[in-house]
Amino acid sequence: MLAFKTLRGAGWSVAARISARVIDLAALLVLARVLSPADFGLTAIAASLVSIVEMVLEIPFVQALLRLQTIEKAHLDTAFTLGLLRGAVIAVLMVAAAWPAAHIYADARLIPIVLVLSLSPIARSLYSPGMVHLFRDINFRASFIADFIGKAIAALISIGVLYAGAGYWALVINPVASSILPTALSYILAPYSPRLSLEKLSAFSAFTGWFTSSQILAAFSWQYDRVFLGYHVEKAVLGRYGVASDFSVLPTQSLIGPAMRPVMAAFATIAEDRQRLQSAFLRAARLTMIIALPAGVGIALTADQIVSIVLGPQWGAAAPYLRWLSVAIMFTAYYQPVSSLCVAKDEPNVMFKISIFESAVKISLMTLGFYIGGVMMMIYARVAAGIFHFFISAIYAKRLVGAGVGVQVRNLWQVAASCLVMAAAVLALQGILSHVNVGLIGLLIAMIVSGVCAYGISMHLLGFRLRSLRP
Repeated sequence: MLAFKTLRGAGWSVAARISARVIDLAALLVLARVLSPADFGLTAIAASLVSIVEMVLEIPFVQALLRLQTIEKAHLDTAFTLGLLRGAVIAVLMVAAAWPAAHIYADARLIPIVLVLSLSPIARSLYSPGMVHLFRDINFRASFIADFIGKAIAALISIGVLYAGAGYWALVINPVASSILPTALSYILAPYSPRLSLEKLSAFSAFTGWFTSSQILAAFSWQYDRVFLGYHVEKAVLGRYGVASDFSVLPTQSLIGPAMRPVMAAFATIAEDRQRLQSAFLRAARLTMIIALPAGVGIALTADQIVSIVLGPQWGAAAPYLRWLSVAIMFTAYYQPVSSLCVAKDEPNVMFKISIFESAVKISLMTLGFYIGGVMMMIYARVAAGIFHFFISAIYAKRLVGAGVGVQVRNLWQVAASCLVMAAAVLALQGILSHVNVGLIGLLIAMIVSGVCAYGISMHLLGFRLRSLRP
Protein backbone atom coordinates (compact mmCIF):
# COMPACT_ATOMS: atom_id res chain seq x y z
CA MET A 1 0.00 0.00 0.00
CA LEU A 2 2.82 2.41 0.92
CA ALA A 3 4.63 1.61 -2.33
CA PHE A 4 1.48 2.29 -4.39
CA LYS A 5 0.76 5.59 -2.61
CA THR A 6 4.39 6.63 -3.03
CA LEU A 7 4.33 5.90 -6.77
CA ARG A 8 0.99 7.66 -7.18
CA GLY A 9 2.24 10.63 -5.21
CA ALA A 10 5.45 10.71 -7.24
CA GLY A 11 3.36 10.58 -10.41
CA TRP A 12 1.33 13.66 -9.46
CA SER A 13 4.40 15.49 -8.19
CA VAL A 14 6.41 14.75 -11.33
CA ALA A 15 3.43 15.60 -13.55
CA ALA A 16 3.12 18.96 -11.81
CA ARG A 17 6.77 19.79 -12.34
CA ILE A 18 6.91 18.52 -15.93
CA SER A 19 3.81 20.47 -16.92
CA ALA A 20 5.29 23.57 -15.27
CA ARG A 21 8.56 23.13 -17.15
CA VAL A 22 6.77 22.54 -20.45
CA ILE A 23 4.86 25.79 -19.92
CA ASP A 24 8.10 27.58 -18.98
CA LEU A 25 9.81 26.19 -22.08
CA ALA A 26 6.95 27.30 -24.31
CA ALA A 27 7.13 30.78 -22.83
CA LEU A 28 10.92 30.77 -23.25
CA LEU A 29 10.53 29.91 -26.94
CA VAL A 30 8.56 33.13 -27.35
CA LEU A 31 10.55 35.37 -25.01
CA ALA A 32 14.02 34.31 -26.21
CA ARG A 33 13.20 35.18 -29.83
CA VAL A 34 11.98 38.67 -28.96
CA LEU A 35 14.21 39.69 -26.06
CA SER A 36 18.01 39.86 -26.16
CA PRO A 37 20.54 37.92 -24.02
CA ALA A 38 21.27 41.25 -22.30
CA ASP A 39 17.61 41.45 -21.16
CA PHE A 40 17.93 37.98 -19.65
CA GLY A 41 21.22 38.98 -18.02
CA LEU A 42 19.67 42.05 -16.42
CA THR A 43 16.82 40.11 -14.85
CA ALA A 44 19.18 37.26 -13.89
CA ILE A 45 21.11 39.62 -11.59
CA ALA A 46 17.93 40.70 -9.80
CA ALA A 47 16.58 37.15 -9.65
CA SER A 48 19.83 35.89 -8.10
CA LEU A 49 19.71 38.51 -5.35
CA VAL A 50 16.09 37.67 -4.55
CA SER A 51 16.85 33.93 -4.61
CA ILE A 52 19.70 34.31 -2.14
CA VAL A 53 17.52 36.19 0.34
CA GLU A 54 14.68 33.70 -0.12
CA MET A 55 16.92 30.67 0.42
CA VAL A 56 18.67 32.20 3.42
CA LEU A 57 15.28 32.79 5.06
CA GLU A 58 13.83 29.45 3.98
CA ILE A 59 11.70 27.81 6.64
CA PRO A 60 11.01 24.11 5.90
CA PHE A 61 7.37 24.08 6.97
CA VAL A 62 6.42 20.91 5.14
CA GLN A 63 9.54 18.98 6.18
CA ALA A 64 9.20 20.07 9.81
CA LEU A 65 5.51 19.16 9.96
CA LEU A 66 5.90 15.82 8.18
CA ARG A 67 8.21 14.53 10.87
CA LEU A 68 5.58 15.10 13.61
CA GLN A 69 3.51 12.18 14.82
CA THR A 70 0.40 14.39 15.13
CA ILE A 71 -0.30 17.68 13.36
CA GLU A 72 -2.59 20.01 15.30
CA LYS A 73 -4.27 23.26 14.21
CA ALA A 74 -1.76 25.11 16.41
CA HIS A 75 1.08 23.67 14.31
CA LEU A 76 -0.53 25.06 11.15
CA ASP A 77 -1.09 28.44 12.80
CA THR A 78 2.56 28.57 13.82
CA ALA A 79 3.65 27.67 10.29
CA PHE A 80 1.43 30.41 8.83
CA THR A 81 2.72 33.00 11.31
CA LEU A 82 6.34 32.11 10.59
CA GLY A 83 5.61 32.37 6.87
CA LEU A 84 4.04 35.80 7.33
CA LEU A 85 7.04 36.99 9.36
CA ARG A 86 9.39 35.55 6.74
CA GLY A 87 7.56 37.45 3.99
CA ALA A 88 7.80 40.69 5.96
CA VAL A 89 11.53 40.25 6.51
CA ILE A 90 12.07 39.49 2.81
CA ALA A 91 10.17 42.68 1.90
CA VAL A 92 12.30 44.82 4.23
CA LEU A 93 15.58 43.26 3.05
CA MET A 94 14.77 43.60 -0.64
CA VAL A 95 13.77 47.26 -0.23
CA ALA A 96 17.07 47.84 1.56
CA ALA A 97 19.09 45.89 -1.03
CA ALA A 98 17.58 47.26 -4.24
CA TRP A 99 19.43 50.58 -4.28
CA PRO A 100 22.89 49.22 -3.30
CA ALA A 101 22.52 46.49 -5.95
CA ALA A 102 21.71 49.07 -8.62
CA HIS A 103 24.81 51.05 -7.56
CA ILE A 104 27.14 48.01 -7.54
CA TYR A 105 26.00 46.83 -10.96
CA ALA A 106 25.69 50.39 -12.32
CA ASP A 107 22.13 49.92 -13.60
CA ALA A 108 19.20 51.84 -12.06
CA ARG A 109 16.71 49.47 -13.75
CA LEU A 110 17.55 46.89 -11.09
CA ILE A 111 15.69 48.87 -8.41
CA PRO A 112 12.11 48.31 -9.65
CA ILE A 113 12.99 44.83 -10.96
CA VAL A 114 14.27 43.66 -7.56
CA LEU A 115 11.28 45.16 -5.76
CA VAL A 116 8.72 43.50 -8.03
CA LEU A 117 10.54 40.13 -8.08
CA SER A 118 10.53 40.09 -4.27
CA LEU A 119 6.75 39.63 -4.42
CA SER A 120 7.39 36.07 -5.60
CA PRO A 121 9.02 34.67 -2.40
CA ILE A 122 6.63 36.75 -0.27
CA ALA A 123 3.68 35.01 -1.96
CA ARG A 124 5.26 31.57 -1.53
CA SER A 125 5.70 32.30 2.19
CA LEU A 126 1.92 32.46 2.55
CA TYR A 127 1.15 29.10 0.90
CA SER A 128 -1.63 27.30 2.78
CA PRO A 129 -0.12 25.17 5.57
CA GLY A 130 -3.23 23.00 5.27
CA MET A 131 -1.62 21.38 2.22
CA VAL A 132 0.62 19.40 4.59
CA HIS A 133 -2.27 17.05 5.40
CA LEU A 134 -2.42 16.08 1.74
CA PHE A 135 1.36 15.70 1.55
CA ARG A 136 1.36 13.53 4.66
CA ASP A 137 -1.10 11.22 2.93
CA ILE A 138 1.27 11.25 -0.09
CA ASN A 139 -1.45 13.00 -2.11
CA PHE A 140 0.01 15.56 -4.51
CA ARG A 141 -2.97 15.94 -6.84
CA ALA A 142 -4.02 19.28 -5.34
CA SER A 143 -0.46 20.57 -5.64
CA PHE A 144 -0.49 19.60 -9.31
CA ILE A 145 -3.71 21.52 -9.93
CA ALA A 146 -2.47 24.66 -8.17
CA ASP A 147 0.91 24.65 -9.91
CA PHE A 148 -0.45 23.86 -13.38
CA ILE A 149 -3.19 26.49 -13.37
CA GLY A 150 -0.86 29.09 -11.87
CA LYS A 151 1.91 28.43 -14.39
CA ALA A 152 -0.43 28.44 -17.39
CA ILE A 153 -2.06 31.74 -16.47
CA ALA A 154 1.29 33.31 -15.57
CA ALA A 155 2.77 32.34 -18.95
CA LEU A 156 -0.15 33.90 -20.79
CA ILE A 157 0.17 37.09 -18.76
CA SER A 158 3.92 37.20 -19.43
CA ILE A 159 3.50 36.81 -23.19
CA GLY A 160 0.74 39.42 -23.14
CA VAL A 161 3.06 41.85 -21.34
CA LEU A 162 5.78 41.13 -23.90
CA TYR A 163 3.60 41.92 -26.89
CA ALA A 164 2.22 44.98 -25.12
CA GLY A 165 5.74 46.38 -25.51
CA ALA A 166 6.97 46.04 -21.92
CA GLY A 167 10.19 44.27 -22.96
CA TYR A 168 12.17 42.63 -20.16
CA TRP A 169 9.28 43.15 -17.73
CA ALA A 170 7.78 39.99 -19.23
CA LEU A 171 10.64 38.09 -17.56
CA VAL A 172 9.78 39.72 -14.24
CA ILE A 173 6.01 39.25 -14.32
CA ASN A 174 6.18 35.51 -15.09
CA PRO A 175 7.75 34.27 -11.81
CA VAL A 176 5.71 36.71 -9.73
CA ALA A 177 2.37 35.64 -11.21
CA SER A 178 3.33 31.95 -11.07
CA SER A 179 3.88 32.32 -7.29
CA ILE A 180 0.85 34.43 -6.39
CA LEU A 181 -1.71 32.32 -8.27
CA PRO A 182 -0.80 28.88 -6.79
CA THR A 183 -0.74 30.40 -3.31
CA ALA A 184 -4.26 31.75 -3.77
CA LEU A 185 -5.42 28.39 -5.13
CA SER A 186 -3.85 26.49 -2.21
CA TYR A 187 -6.44 27.97 0.16
CA ILE A 188 -9.23 26.68 -2.08
CA LEU A 189 -7.74 23.20 -2.44
CA ALA A 190 -6.67 22.89 1.22
CA PRO A 191 -8.93 25.25 3.22
CA TYR A 192 -7.28 26.84 6.22
CA SER A 193 -8.40 29.73 8.43
CA PRO A 194 -5.31 31.82 9.26
CA ARG A 195 -4.61 32.67 12.88
CA LEU A 196 -1.50 34.32 14.26
CA SER A 197 0.22 32.11 16.80
CA LEU A 198 3.68 30.87 17.76
CA GLU A 199 2.39 28.32 20.24
CA LYS A 200 4.19 25.40 18.56
CA LEU A 201 7.40 27.24 17.70
CA SER A 202 9.45 24.54 19.44
CA ALA A 203 8.31 22.02 16.80
CA PHE A 204 10.14 24.10 14.18
CA SER A 205 13.07 25.65 16.01
CA ALA A 206 15.49 22.71 16.30
CA PHE A 207 14.88 21.51 12.76
CA THR A 208 14.85 25.02 11.32
CA GLY A 209 18.23 25.94 12.84
CA TRP A 210 20.21 23.30 10.99
CA PHE A 211 18.07 23.58 7.87
CA THR A 212 18.48 27.36 7.72
CA SER A 213 22.24 27.06 8.15
CA SER A 214 22.29 24.59 5.27
CA GLN A 215 20.10 26.90 3.17
CA ILE A 216 22.39 29.88 3.73
CA LEU A 217 25.32 27.92 2.33
CA ALA A 218 23.24 26.50 -0.52
CA ALA A 219 21.97 29.98 -1.43
CA PHE A 220 25.45 31.39 -1.91
CA SER A 221 26.66 28.22 -3.60
CA TRP A 222 23.86 28.05 -6.18
CA GLN A 223 23.67 31.77 -6.94
CA TYR A 224 27.32 32.67 -6.55
CA ASP A 225 28.19 32.13 -10.21
CA ARG A 226 25.50 34.54 -11.46
CA VAL A 227 26.23 37.22 -8.89
CA PHE A 228 29.97 36.90 -9.61
CA LEU A 229 29.58 36.92 -13.39
CA GLY A 230 27.10 39.80 -13.24
CA TYR A 231 29.90 41.96 -11.88
CA HIS A 232 32.69 40.68 -14.17
CA VAL A 233 31.12 40.11 -17.60
CA GLU A 234 28.67 41.83 -19.94
CA LYS A 235 24.96 41.28 -19.34
CA ALA A 236 24.65 39.44 -22.67
CA VAL A 237 27.23 36.86 -21.53
CA LEU A 238 25.45 36.50 -18.18
CA GLY A 239 22.14 36.11 -20.01
CA ARG A 240 23.48 33.24 -22.12
CA TYR A 241 25.04 31.61 -19.06
CA GLY A 242 21.85 32.00 -17.01
CA VAL A 243 19.56 30.54 -19.66
CA ALA A 244 21.99 27.64 -20.26
CA SER A 245 22.15 26.99 -16.52
CA ASP A 246 18.36 27.05 -16.19
CA PHE A 247 18.00 24.68 -19.13
CA SER A 248 20.59 22.27 -17.74
CA VAL A 249 18.62 21.73 -14.52
CA LEU A 250 15.32 20.96 -16.26
CA PRO A 251 15.63 17.15 -15.83
CA THR A 252 16.43 17.35 -12.11
CA GLN A 253 13.85 20.05 -11.40
CA SER A 254 11.14 18.45 -13.53
CA LEU A 255 11.54 14.81 -12.56
CA ILE A 256 13.89 14.15 -9.66
CA GLY A 257 13.04 17.03 -7.33
CA PRO A 258 9.27 16.43 -7.25
CA ALA A 259 9.70 12.64 -7.16
CA MET A 260 11.69 13.00 -3.94
CA ARG A 261 8.78 14.65 -2.10
CA PRO A 262 6.73 11.43 -1.74
CA VAL A 263 9.97 9.45 -1.35
CA MET A 264 10.84 11.63 1.67
CA ALA A 265 7.40 10.94 3.13
CA ALA A 266 7.91 7.21 2.54
CA PHE A 267 11.39 7.32 4.11
CA ALA A 268 9.88 8.93 7.20
CA THR A 269 7.51 5.98 7.73
CA ILE A 270 10.40 3.46 7.86
CA ALA A 271 13.07 5.67 9.43
CA GLU A 272 13.46 3.37 12.45
CA ASP A 273 14.11 0.25 10.34
CA ARG A 274 17.75 0.75 9.24
CA GLN A 275 17.93 -2.24 6.89
CA ARG A 276 14.67 -1.40 5.16
CA LEU A 277 15.64 2.26 4.94
CA GLN A 278 19.00 1.35 3.38
CA SER A 279 17.29 -0.73 0.72
CA ALA A 280 14.77 2.04 0.01
CA PHE A 281 17.54 4.64 -0.24
CA LEU A 282 19.55 2.57 -2.75
CA ARG A 283 16.46 2.18 -4.92
CA ALA A 284 15.72 5.92 -4.72
CA ALA A 285 19.37 6.74 -5.53
CA ARG A 286 19.31 4.44 -8.54
CA LEU A 287 16.04 5.92 -9.76
CA THR A 288 17.53 9.40 -9.41
CA MET A 289 20.58 8.60 -11.50
CA ILE A 290 18.61 6.53 -14.03
CA ILE A 291 17.08 9.90 -14.92
CA ALA A 292 19.91 12.34 -14.20
CA LEU A 293 22.85 10.64 -15.93
CA PRO A 294 21.28 9.99 -19.36
CA ALA A 295 19.55 13.38 -19.26
CA GLY A 296 22.84 15.16 -18.59
CA VAL A 297 24.72 13.19 -21.24
CA GLY A 298 21.87 13.62 -23.72
CA ILE A 299 21.71 17.40 -23.30
CA ALA A 300 25.51 17.61 -23.60
CA LEU A 301 25.45 15.65 -26.88
CA THR A 302 22.65 17.75 -28.41
CA ALA A 303 23.48 21.18 -26.96
CA ASP A 304 24.22 22.78 -30.35
CA GLN A 305 20.93 21.62 -31.85
CA ILE A 306 18.89 22.53 -28.74
CA VAL A 307 20.22 26.08 -28.62
CA SER A 308 19.76 26.67 -32.35
CA ILE A 309 16.21 25.31 -32.46
CA VAL A 310 14.83 26.43 -29.11
CA LEU A 311 16.57 29.77 -28.57
CA GLY A 312 17.59 30.94 -32.05
CA PRO A 313 20.83 32.07 -33.71
CA GLN A 314 21.55 34.98 -31.34
CA TRP A 315 22.04 32.41 -28.55
CA GLY A 316 24.64 30.26 -30.36
CA ALA A 317 27.40 31.12 -27.88
CA ALA A 318 25.34 29.49 -25.10
CA ALA A 319 25.77 25.98 -26.56
CA PRO A 320 29.14 25.16 -24.93
CA TYR A 321 27.82 26.56 -21.65
CA LEU A 322 24.82 24.24 -21.82
CA ARG A 323 26.95 21.23 -22.78
CA TRP A 324 29.18 21.33 -19.73
CA LEU A 325 26.66 22.69 -17.23
CA SER A 326 24.42 19.69 -17.95
CA VAL A 327 27.34 17.40 -17.11
CA ALA A 328 27.88 19.21 -13.80
CA ILE A 329 24.22 19.02 -12.84
CA MET A 330 23.89 15.28 -13.44
CA PHE A 331 26.39 14.57 -10.65
CA THR A 332 24.83 16.98 -8.16
CA ALA A 333 21.47 15.21 -8.58
CA TYR A 334 22.67 12.49 -6.21
CA TYR A 335 22.22 14.91 -3.33
CA GLN A 336 18.42 14.82 -3.80
CA PRO A 337 17.76 11.36 -2.28
CA VAL A 338 20.45 12.01 0.35
CA SER A 339 18.72 15.22 1.49
CA SER A 340 15.38 13.36 1.65
CA LEU A 341 17.12 10.77 3.79
CA CYS A 342 18.42 13.49 6.13
CA VAL A 343 14.92 14.89 6.61
CA ALA A 344 13.38 11.46 7.19
CA LYS A 345 16.08 10.59 9.74
CA ASP A 346 15.67 14.00 11.41
CA GLU A 347 19.35 14.76 10.74
CA PRO A 348 19.36 18.25 9.17
CA ASN A 349 22.86 18.71 10.61
CA VAL A 350 24.10 16.25 7.97
CA MET A 351 22.64 18.47 5.24
CA PHE A 352 24.54 21.36 6.78
CA LYS A 353 27.83 19.45 6.76
CA ILE A 354 27.40 18.45 3.11
CA SER A 355 26.61 22.07 2.23
CA ILE A 356 29.75 23.32 3.99
CA PHE A 357 32.03 21.05 1.97
CA GLU A 358 30.17 21.53 -1.30
CA SER A 359 30.02 25.32 -1.04
CA ALA A 360 33.67 25.71 -0.06
CA VAL A 361 34.90 23.53 -2.92
CA LYS A 362 32.50 24.89 -5.55
CA ILE A 363 33.04 28.59 -4.83
CA SER A 364 36.82 28.20 -4.58
CA LEU A 365 37.16 26.19 -7.78
CA MET A 366 34.80 28.39 -9.81
CA THR A 367 36.47 31.63 -8.72
CA LEU A 368 39.92 30.26 -9.50
CA GLY A 369 38.68 28.87 -12.79
CA PHE A 370 37.31 32.22 -13.93
CA TYR A 371 40.54 34.09 -13.21
CA ILE A 372 42.56 31.39 -14.98
CA GLY A 373 40.44 30.89 -18.09
CA GLY A 374 37.25 32.95 -18.07
CA VAL A 375 33.69 31.66 -18.19
CA MET A 376 34.45 28.28 -19.79
CA MET A 377 37.13 27.41 -17.25
CA MET A 378 34.68 28.43 -14.53
CA ILE A 379 32.18 25.94 -15.95
CA TYR A 380 34.79 23.16 -16.07
CA ALA A 381 35.47 23.90 -12.40
CA ARG A 382 31.76 23.53 -11.74
CA VAL A 383 31.89 20.04 -13.28
CA ALA A 384 34.71 19.12 -10.88
CA ALA A 385 32.69 20.53 -7.98
CA GLY A 386 29.69 18.46 -9.11
CA ILE A 387 31.73 15.25 -8.97
CA PHE A 388 32.92 16.21 -5.48
CA HIS A 389 29.30 16.84 -4.45
CA PHE A 390 28.38 13.34 -5.59
CA PHE A 391 31.03 11.68 -3.46
CA ILE A 392 30.56 13.79 -0.34
CA SER A 393 26.82 13.02 -0.51
CA ALA A 394 27.59 9.30 -0.81
CA ILE A 395 29.96 9.46 2.17
CA TYR A 396 27.30 10.95 4.43
CA ALA A 397 24.64 8.57 3.08
CA LYS A 398 26.87 5.75 4.33
CA ARG A 399 26.81 7.26 7.82
CA LEU A 400 23.02 7.46 7.76
CA VAL A 401 22.09 4.01 6.41
CA GLY A 402 25.34 2.01 6.39
CA ALA A 403 25.68 1.54 2.62
CA GLY A 404 29.34 2.04 1.70
CA VAL A 405 30.44 4.39 -1.06
CA GLY A 406 31.55 1.39 -3.12
CA VAL A 407 28.13 -0.20 -2.70
CA GLN A 408 26.46 3.03 -3.82
CA VAL A 409 28.69 3.36 -6.88
CA ARG A 410 28.15 -0.29 -7.88
CA ASN A 411 24.43 0.34 -7.49
CA LEU A 412 24.75 2.62 -10.54
CA TRP A 413 27.04 0.57 -12.79
CA GLN A 414 24.29 -0.36 -15.26
CA VAL A 415 23.32 3.30 -15.61
CA ALA A 416 26.91 4.46 -16.19
CA ALA A 417 27.64 1.72 -18.75
CA SER A 418 24.40 2.41 -20.62
CA CYS A 419 25.21 6.13 -20.79
CA LEU A 420 28.52 5.27 -22.50
CA VAL A 421 26.65 3.10 -25.00
CA MET A 422 24.16 5.92 -25.57
CA ALA A 423 26.92 8.46 -26.18
CA ALA A 424 28.67 6.16 -28.66
CA ALA A 425 25.42 5.54 -30.56
CA VAL A 426 24.48 9.23 -30.76
CA LEU A 427 27.96 10.32 -31.88
CA ALA A 428 28.07 7.57 -34.51
CA LEU A 429 24.65 8.59 -35.86
CA GLN A 430 25.66 12.26 -35.89
CA GLY A 431 28.71 11.36 -37.98
CA ILE A 432 26.57 9.43 -40.45
CA LEU A 433 23.90 12.13 -40.74
CA SER A 434 26.49 14.86 -41.24
CA HIS A 435 26.59 13.69 -44.88
CA VAL A 436 22.80 13.83 -45.22
CA ASN A 437 20.64 16.96 -45.26
CA VAL A 438 18.01 16.16 -42.63
CA GLY A 439 17.78 19.65 -41.15
CA LEU A 440 18.41 20.70 -37.57
CA ILE A 441 15.08 19.49 -36.25
CA GLY A 442 15.42 16.16 -38.04
CA LEU A 443 18.94 15.73 -36.69
CA LEU A 444 17.86 16.52 -33.13
CA ILE A 445 14.94 14.09 -33.29
CA ALA A 446 17.16 11.35 -34.74
CA MET A 447 19.80 11.89 -32.04
CA ILE A 448 17.20 11.80 -29.25
CA VAL A 449 15.52 8.66 -30.58
CA SER A 450 18.81 6.84 -31.09
CA GLY A 451 20.02 7.86 -27.63
CA VAL A 452 16.82 6.74 -25.88
CA CYS A 453 16.80 3.42 -27.73
CA ALA A 454 20.50 2.74 -27.11
CA TYR A 455 20.14 3.56 -23.42
CA GLY A 456 16.99 1.48 -22.94
CA ILE A 457 18.31 -1.55 -24.82
CA SER A 458 21.64 -1.41 -23.00
CA MET A 459 19.94 -1.22 -19.59
CA HIS A 460 17.82 -4.26 -20.49
CA LEU A 461 20.77 -6.29 -21.78
CA LEU A 462 22.75 -5.48 -18.65
CA GLY A 463 19.99 -6.99 -16.54
CA PHE A 464 18.07 -3.96 -15.29
CA ARG A 465 14.33 -4.42 -14.76
CA LEU A 466 11.86 -1.85 -13.50
CA ARG A 467 10.65 -4.25 -10.84
CA SER A 468 14.05 -3.87 -9.15
CA LEU A 469 12.92 -0.40 -8.06
CA ARG A 470 9.90 -1.77 -6.20
CA PRO A 471 10.05 -2.28 -2.43
